[in-house]
Amino acid sequence: MAKLPAEIEIPRGAGLRTAIEQLDKGGVAVRPLQFELLARALGREREIKAGNYQLLQPLTPLELLRKLTRGDVTQAEARLIEGWTFAQLRAALDASPDLRHDTAGLDETQVLGRVGAAELHPEGLFFPDTYLFARGTSDVAVLRRAYGAMQRHLAEEWSKRDPTIPYRTPYDALIMASIIEKETGKASERDLIGGVLVNRLRIGMRLQVDPTVIYGLGTAFDGNLKRSHLTDDGPYNTYTRAGLPPTPIAMPGLASLRSAMRPAKTDALYYVSRGDGSSHFSRSLEEHNRAVSKYQRGGR
Repeated sequence: MAKLPAEIEIPRGAGLRTAIEQLDKGGVAVRPLQFELLARALGREREIKAGNYQLLQPLTPLELLRKLTRGDVTQAEARLIEGWTFAQLRAALDASPDLRHDTAGLDETQVLGRVGAAELHPEGLFFPDTYLFARGTSDVAVLRRAYGAMQRHLAEEWSKRDPTIPYRTPYDALIMASIIEKETGKASERDLIGGVLVNRLRIGMRLQVDPTVIYGLGTAFDGNLKRSHLTDDGPYNTYTRAGLPPTPIAMPGLASLRSAMRPAKTDALYYVSRGDGSSHFSRSLEEHNRAVSKYQRGGR
């Protein structure tokens, strides 16, 4: 007896038998031999289409076969953007009319439980990408896919990391990647930004990056970062505390993961925005102060 509604994903390249296995895993019981004989009798055994299928009502074996061979999928998409916070991610999923909102009313810990995550904080755990799904799919299913994608990318990049980088765990690298994501104004400078921040971390110098402070302020931040914000101590204030903040501050994309794992080799310890999206990099505090005067204070 089928458990309806059911969501079935038929992977690319799947044959008839794999499709039957996926149906069974999704709670749609079919008699494998009879279903296979039906498909062969109709000459449709090689016509199974990949995709996400939603079954809302019981179907006869013939109706089910027609659905799978027509590719009768109803797909929508969710775009998760690099640099988004978990709050922004949830807001986007909550606003989607194409998803079933099974996480509505759940707190972060409960959402992580539904996703199957072992971590205690959701920030940065979901990979930014475009996810296709059948209309009516649970938002939990999208979150699981995004979580799984981040775990895969993080593990792969960790296996290729520069052995000299000063991270204890892949999670440390994920935290740094999220900072690089928020700090990078020009994509071509991403590796250099990573190099500077890793240099600071390596020598015990404070990271001193505004995005971590802004993240720590949460909803209290009104768009205007004040000097007092930089001196008020807190777990995300990288001006008052050395080392990495306790969690990521956003969703890093693949480029930022790579910049955190294999940053550029540089002697620079400082950078300042030129005001056009690019940065000026400096090796000494004296040089950095001159650059700050030139680009941010209008001095010469």
